[in-house]
Amino acid sequence: MTTGHVFMAASLDGFVARLDHALDWLMKQKTGGEDHGYDTFMENIDGLVMGSGSFKTVIGFDDWPYKKPVIVMSGSMSEKDIPADLMDSVKLTRLGPKDIMSSLNREGWKRAYVDGGKIVQSFIREGLVEDITISHIPILIGSGIRLFGEIDQDIDLQLQSSRTFGSGLVQSHYTLLKNS
Repeated sequence: MTTGHVFMAASLDGFVARLDHALDWLMKQKTGGEDHGYDTFMENIDGLVMGSGSFKTVIGFDDWPYKKPVIVMSGSMSEKDIPADLMDSVKLTRLGPKDIMSSLNREGWKRAYVDGGKIVQSFIREGLVEDITISHIPILIGSGIRLFGEIDQDIDLQLQSSRTFGSGLVQSHYTLLKNS
């Protein structure tokens, strides 16, 4: 089965974006050219699964940041919402998390990058995330979209590694333990 993997930045108070999906707080952070491991992470990913809010934010960037296929989960978007130059690399789906992962498995995907606050939450609730790398950015933004939402039961994590950077960023990598 295709496994889900999360690599996200979050404000110190736990938000991954503002309520309007804006990432201005993240874009203003000075990293001094530090390698936070994103390129290495992406080398081991077959493609991305994201929500419509994340997709709409990313298409607003100057350049499309992904070289891998992107699946956008949305009940409201249509093909006309995808820019013409991305039609070959972006697909829309109305499938739920388990059905998406089954479909990706049939396509030969081994590892999917799961991106976007609400999407990450739904994949975690369904037990479809294997590991999470969180880069905490030294900023408090007060409100926004949380990385983690309400859950029905505890989800145990095991810390695999943690490192700090001169910019003040703290990155931790966790595996999700399967409850028995």
